[in-house]
Amino acid sequence: MSYGILAFLDDIAALTKMASASIDDIAAQSLKASSKSLGVVIDDAAVTPKYVTGVSPRRELPSIFRIAKWSLFNKAVIITPAVLLLSAFAPWIITPLLMLGGLYLAFEGAEKVLEMTGLIAHHEPAKSDQPRDPQAIEDATVKSAIRTDFILSSEIMVLTMSQVAELEMVVRVGVMLAIAVMFTLGVYGVVAIIVRADDFGLALARRFKDSFLGRMGRAIVRTVPPFLKALTVVGTLAMLWVGGSLLLHGLAHYGYAGPEHWIAHMADLASAAVPAIGAALDWFVTAALSGVLALAVGGVVAGVLTLLRGGKGAPAAH
Repeated sequence: MSYGILAFLDDIAALTKMASASIDDIAAQSLKASSKSLGVVIDDAAVTPKYVTGVSPRRELPSIFRIAKWSLFNKAVIITPAVLLLSAFAPWIITPLLMLGGLYLAFEGAEKVLEMTGLIAHHEPAKSDQPRDPQAIEDATVKSAIRTDFILSSEIMVLTMSQVAELEMVVRVGVMLAIAVMFTLGVYGVVAIIVRADDFGLALARRFKDSFLGRMGRAIVRTVPPFLKALTVVGTLAMLWVGGSLLLHGLAHYGYAGPEHWIAHMADLASAAVPAIGAALDWFVTAALSGVLALAVGGVVAGVLTLLRGGKGAPAAH
């Protein structure tokens, strides 16, 4: 009897060690995979705040919660099983999906750059097409944000899958779910802070007036608009960097490795020129040249779509 109990406890200990090892693997692989999706995540955090600008201030946080809830549901319940099934039964489709995601990021990034430089005008829906009822505005805003988030979430999960495709199934599932939870909480937690930061600063300024906290509140209010603009720029650059990287890796996968090798060679030359900051220069040159490629490709796509829109995205008048 005692031998059976000891054997049972030994089995539990072995299972615990296996579970602990799997958790360690999931944590390590989640951190590794998250670095590859960072550009998409930055863009997600940069894009999302604009979707609650038309919502009543008291409904901003509930709207963000609605978007976050659907984002997590889409990642965990829809996208993750779909990506796992594709990787199991049609692994050849992962690279084309990554390249499509890269093309989408290149287009989005290039379109934002063209809008920032005034080469094309930002297309807004006609006022007659916009809902006026507050609840209708909120619902339309949330639906639009969920659609955009679904695309970005799909890219994040496909990127994650590409990093863990060779691992055991339990680790793959664990990493995918960990990334889904981590990125959703991280992105929408940051978005909630950004959206409410000016209200928090205003409350401090009104309550504490000329004290240190009051001055800090006024500084927060002044800082939020330029911070949002800076975040948009960072998100755009991240989109171009990640989009270009995905296109380059896809081309190399299909036998066209010349562009990727040339960029790697230029990065090596830069890092060798200044060894003290060689690693940083290597990353910067690789990211910059990948972004230039994405800007060129995305610019062509944006130009074609502008023509297809019949001038709705025509160059802006100065």
